[in-house]
Amino acid sequence: MKMGQIPACGDIYLRVCLQHRRFIGQTRVAVSLLFLSSEYLTHLHLKCRMEPFKVRILGCGSALPTLQHFPSSQVVELREKLFMIDCGEGTQIQLRRLRIHFSKIIAVFISHLHGDHCFGLPGMLSTFGMTGRTAPLHIYAPAAFGPLLCQTLEFFCQGLGFEVVFHAVDTTRNKIVYEDRSLTVETIPLQHRIECCGYLFREKPTLPHIRRDMIDFYHIPISQINNIKAGADWITPDGNVVPNERLTTPAAPPRSYAYCSDTRYIKSLYKLVKGVDTLYHESTYTSEDAKRARLYWHSTSRQAAQVARDAAVGKLLLGHYSARYGNEEKLLEEAREIFPNTYLSQEGKIFDISAAR
Repeated sequence: MKMGQIPACGDIYLRVCLQHRRFIGQTRVAVSLLFLSSEYLTHLHLKCRMEPFKVRILGCGSALPTLQHFPSSQVVELREKLFMIDCGEGTQIQLRRLRIHFSKIIAVFISHLHGDHCFGLPGMLSTFGMTGRTAPLHIYAPAAFGPLLCQTLEFFCQGLGFEVVFHAVDTTRNKIVYEDRSLTVETIPLQHRIECCGYLFREKPTLPHIRRDMIDFYHIPISQINNIKAGADWITPDGNVVPNERLTTPAAPPRSYAYCSDTRYIKSLYKLVKGVDTLYHESTYTSEDAKRARLYWHSTSRQAAQVARDAAVGKLLLGHYSARYGNEEKLLEEAREIFPNTYLSQEGKIFDISAAR
């Protein structure tokens, strides 16, 4: 390893200084252990220990079908668990095309009951049944979807080998609707022509990482690892206290992803998505069509960028493009004038949700 080069994760940076000195015909070797700086060590641990948190774009078009885009649908992956947001027509085809396993999707979150966000659900449920799914599937959607879902299951999906569990969502409140050991999902009230909400995925904080080299150096038994991860110091047999900071490196900062579609521009929305690492905000129109956006309760890309700027998010994703545009470069240009770290969502793209700014 060359001097100044960062070693691979888990390596200890050793510099061996061979000093050849003649002492009674023998060579004396002096070995100096140069540990990484705390910044390098933290960087390495965060990079290597961070679990995947990704968003896969299945569809980013709006209501009118085009040959360019599928209707709205995304899959959020966190620690090998998959969550779907919206399920427009053709979603199951996109799952096949992107090689996303049907059986790994544990929940579907529907923002509102316009067809381009939920027409794909009946067919997908039927397919899940034909492929032998047995695990329950949880569906979160506005309360009005409950009776329609029951009728759909009774008419088209009799004999499913798995349970469909419906959870009515109050679109007017900011509230946690899903929680497990690794994340929470909360609703984001939006303003559209019908009741509508977005969803905010927040990773839960994790415990610090153990420094294996220090555990070995101080001969700390495995039985004490959980105590040290919880913040305990270590007392050596000689009575010396080894501070916890020397035995651990900080955990990776918790990450977050907010999905906001469909909605007109809400000046106060930034308060609910303040500081998220990645924000998806609908951008149906360019500023030239701002009147049309107001008429149909949608947003322009410039307005999406204003929300991202005011919320100080890490990254902005645009989507829900109107069929009137041949390409979306104008949408991107207008957004980047206000919030430079903006990207176009496209079918097949995968965006990493990273806490690094």
